Amino acid sequence: MTMGDETPVTSLMLPILIRPILSQSLQLERRDVSASQTLRSALSKAEAAHPGLTYDFVIGIMRRAEITVNMNEGILRLQGAISDSDIVEYRLNRSEDAFQELNKKSASLKRILSRIPDEITDRKTFLETIKEIASAIKKLLDAVNEVNGFIPGPAGKQALEQRKREFVKYSKRFSNTLKEYFKEGQANSVFVSALYLIHQTNMIIATVKHKCE
Repeated sequence: MTMGDETPVTSLMLPILIRPILSQSLQLERRDVSASQTLRSALSKAEAAHPGLTYDFVIGIMRRAEITVNMNEGILRLQGAISDSDIVEYRLNRSEDAFQELNKKSASLKRILSRIPDEITDRKTFLETIKEIASAIKKLLDAVNEVNGFIPGPAGKQALEQRKREFVKYSKRFSNTLKEYFKEGQANSVFVSALYLIHQTNMIIATVKHKCE
């Protein structure tokens, strides 16, 4: 499976599942810090060169072990446990308020989205969560607009604007998916749509990082 397939889980496997596991592997860290860093770097480079490689690796292990898991739901849940140290490529280092605010708003949206699997079966709670998500999306877009003034050159601004348009497109798709869920009850479609939003949020941060750092 590659990034062209129907689910964005391929792009999120490394930052949400594998890298936190490696970060928490204190035994390897204590034995050889250099080896630990080399392993993380090698996995990141391999995934960048062959998108979906990490996903194929994890799915291969699960098949051999005959384990069945809804990976979309699982990765969405795990997003809520990610620490700042686990998302270095999706966190801005600039100290200006606009950049730090974008960090906060992106983290907030992803954290709220990660609650969906636990709350989707409770209609009243889920409806409140949907309101939180809508508010978090608006605040993230406002934060992107504030950062736009720091982007150098028309090409950089155009790149960020394109990311913003993609984010808005997937936000609308998420809204439509919710409407379908309340009609048909297909929770997995909501999980996938939420993962797309997380991926698009990450892409906004990555674009700002590339253009400004």
